[in-house]
Amino acid sequence: MRHVFIRDLLLNAHIGVHRHEKGRSQPVRINIDLTVREGGPDAGDDLENVVCYEQVVDKVKELVESQHINLAETMAERIATRCFEDVRVLVARVRLEKMTVIAEAASVGVEIERTRPDFSNL
Repeated sequence: MRHVFIRDLLLNAHIGVHRHEKGRSQPVRINIDLTVREGGPDAGDDLENVVCYEQVVDKVKELVESQHINLAETMAERIATRCFEDVRVLVARVRLEKMTVIAEAASVGVEIERTRPDFSNL
């Protein structure tokens, strides 16, 4: 197994259930850790042989920019689902933090861990 990770991705997202959160963006911090099936100990120094973190980031940006999402839980689930588009991803751990919701807290949010639905059959 190999872990591909993205740490402290800072984006502006349209997220939140409260009236003051609708129609505006707010900063979020996203951390992703993917457990990836290796094709072997040597990737052959070829990008095609690995899960590309840049492609994962692009998918997250596309999701965050595409629509308003009410719940951090929903956004985290949708990020995990996008990560599973690469069949080599076996487990996705996603942490999503809203940075400016509670003045006394550095952040609030959710962390989920999801296993590829068909992982046991691989």
